[in-house]
Amino acid sequence: MSALFADNPLRSRADLQAAVRTLFMPVKAHFSRGAARVKLGYTGARYPDYIAEIEGFARPLWGLVPLAAGGGGFSDWELYRRGLANGSDPQHSEYWGAVGKDQAVVEMTAIGFALALIPQHVWEPLNSRDKTNLGQWLRQINKIKLPENNWLFFRVLVNLGLMRVGAEYDASAMQADLNRLDAFYLGDGWYSDGLTKQRDYYVAFALHFYGLVYAKLAADDSERVQLLHQRAAAFAPDFMHWFAADGAALPFGRSLTYRFAQGALWGALAFADVEALPWGVVKGLALRHLRWWALRPIAYHDGILSIGYTYPNLNMSEAYNAPGSPYWALKFFLPLALPETHPFWQADEVPLPELPPTHVQPHAGMIVCRDATSSHVFALSSGQHHEPQMRHRAEKYTKFAYSTVFGFSVPSSRDGLIQGAYDSMLALTDDGTHYRVREALLEAALEGDVLRSRWQPWSDVEVETWLLPRLPWHVRVHRLRTARSLQSAEGGFALGRPDTSVRSENSMFQKGDGFAIAMYSTGWSGIRDLRGDRQGTVVRTDPNTNLLHPRTVLPTLVSKHKPGEHWLVCAVLGLAGEGAWQDIWSKPPSIPDTPVELQSPRTIIYNITRLRRGLRSRNWLRSLLSVREEF
Repeated sequence: MSALFADNPLRSRADLQAAVRTLFMPVKAHFSRGAARVKLGYTGARYPDYIAEIEGFARPLWGLVPLAAGGGGFSDWELYRRGLANGSDPQHSEYWGAVGKDQAVVEMTAIGFALALIPQHVWEPLNSRDKTNLGQWLRQINKIKLPENNWLFFRVLVNLGLMRVGAEYDASAMQADLNRLDAFYLGDGWYSDGLTKQRDYYVAFALHFYGLVYAKLAADDSERVQLLHQRAAAFAPDFMHWFAADGAALPFGRSLTYRFAQGALWGALAFADVEALPWGVVKGLALRHLRWWALRPIAYHDGILSIGYTYPNLNMSEAYNAPGSPYWALKFFLPLALPETHPFWQADEVPLPELPPTHVQPHAGMIVCRDATSSHVFALSSGQHHEPQMRHRAEKYTKFAYSTVFGFSVPSSRDGLIQGAYDSMLALTDDGTHYRVREALLEAALEGDVLRSRWQPWSDVEVETWLLPRLPWHVRVHRLRTARSLQSAEGGFALGRPDTSVRSENSMFQKGDGFAIAMYSTGWSGIRDLRGDRQGTVVRTDPNTNLLHPRTVLPTLVSKHKPGEHWLVCAVLGLAGEGAWQDIWSKPPSIPDTPVELQSPRTIIYNITRLRRGLRSRNWLRSLLSVREEF
């Protein structure tokens, strides 16, 4: 276990109380003289440093507030009271200032949360002047036109906190924002984060999380509370599929530096008394997830949480990630507000129930696949994308597959395959150096167990892609239509390369016509060209491109394509650990005997025989996609 939680088994309420104090301890040393700002590092974000220091002050409250609300000991509330008084005082040198549509709005929410849950620590001891100043500073949020997404909940929770301490608040703004948030509801428990294509962790650790906090603290709004409960209960069984048996969550989308906030929904269900799953299952999902993170080097040597995922890594971060940003992870600790007698804490941890090998999630545009033989969960994905302002948007939303074992990679540059790290992507180049991949989707569809998308890397190049689960494999089919000469590179899963200069007996690369494989103690990754037209290679990608592993290798298929139409078909396999793989590798997905014509170029397909019109021979596809055995 990492030094961060050394000797803490993370199994009981007392263990988690101790974990919160452990996380705060190194932060305390960085409070400013006036206690209103906390500087945790020197890297920049798109907002000024003083706002980053407000973030460093406020975000630990997401864990400290539930700790205190549940009776857990914390000896530094005087420090926070002094910070609240000085930060909201226009005459003080550490005044937080006028607030616009900026990051300070986000941090107001943790303070509103504190007012709502523990006024005896952060409000009642303040003198009348300090209460007036703090109320006035928080009420600035009611004069701001907020982005129409999860940010609307910030105003709701700030006003909720003001209401619960008897201060002036804006009830009409709260209700207007709650009504607008309802417009983002898609059905079946799923939201979009505003009118966007994203269906990522913000559904769980923002929209449902804040909704459940509101439901617990605004019980008089009974009709809305019931609705929020129902939606969370509908979402939880779907969201459960994003977690592997060992507690790992599916790396996907933005803001992954918030780490164990990925599991914050499970504690929020308990906080709001929503038994969406048996309490033992919910508790197991939560605590296994936290223990998974405890084994990763997610903090610097001084104990401050780093920007990164399983290791410090600025390459994968967002423009809005400042040194204090990772402390959003403390939202995980919400159930500490509950007494020891709550059924969440009384329940014994229960393993994940038996889940189907594939689970279709239409709202997310995903097919979540679970390989019981290697504890591997991966999602085939088509249907989401992000607007251009997001860093590494294509890598975070439009890869073909996302994996709990192999993660995903982001480029260090766009020059060549080593820097591009194109795992789970078809990368195309017309100059041999600069590659383009699937980004914005022109079309996306899901029918049965097949995902289809259409995308256009250049105006005169179009790709139609089909993704098919064939566990433990998955199959990818691409129809490439190009008016220019291109080179292509299609990557499988990126495999972690251990930190050793000596190749062990259990390491291996093999590559050849139509295949590439790599094996280390970390697992096994391979890709087969089912037509045999492409050449296999294993790319040693640039360090720090992968979220899970600082060094990776990437089995890849490469080819050249003249102007015209080309069909590319491959099968991809990834296995965790050092288990037997030869038998699986030698038996790729079979090809059906009878081809069926496409009804339309835009018709979704159920199997890889539906590839083109006018197929005359019953055995045409089998011969076209015949598998060449290398072993």
